[in-house]
Amino acid sequence: MATITTEQKAVKATARKDSAGAWWIVQAITGLLLILLLGLHMIAHHFVVEGGLRTYADVLDYISNPIIFVLEVLFLIVVTPHAMLGLQSIIMDLGPSAKAERNIRWIVRILTVLIIIYGVWLAIALQQL
Repeated sequence: MATITTEQKAVKATARKDSAGAWWIVQAITGLLLILLLGLHMIAHHFVVEGGLRTYADVLDYISNPIIFVLEVLFLIVVTPHAMLGLQSIIMDLGPSAKAERNIRWIVRILTVLIIIYGVWLAIALQQL
């Protein structure tokens, strides 16, 4: 049975930190994009439409506009990983073991992809109503 040296442990810990740093950059970029997309979302839904969107029928009619549809899908695609990475950061601050960290990261990645797929599918279904 091979034993793991202190140097190998340090290399693994560094790799984990480097991976976390890359995901931090993704969260920072999505945060910046959220500022833009949230501003466009607020303008499109609350300032352009007189009195705001009031009913479900108003929303369906409004989202049938291709530009608004793309804006909303982009908003979903950006906000989901940003929120999931934030949740992951909160959980990681609790200090789980290395194995638990790895499992949490995979669970968050899989959930992020599933949420985006479901959200895009739902948006397309709503647009076709």
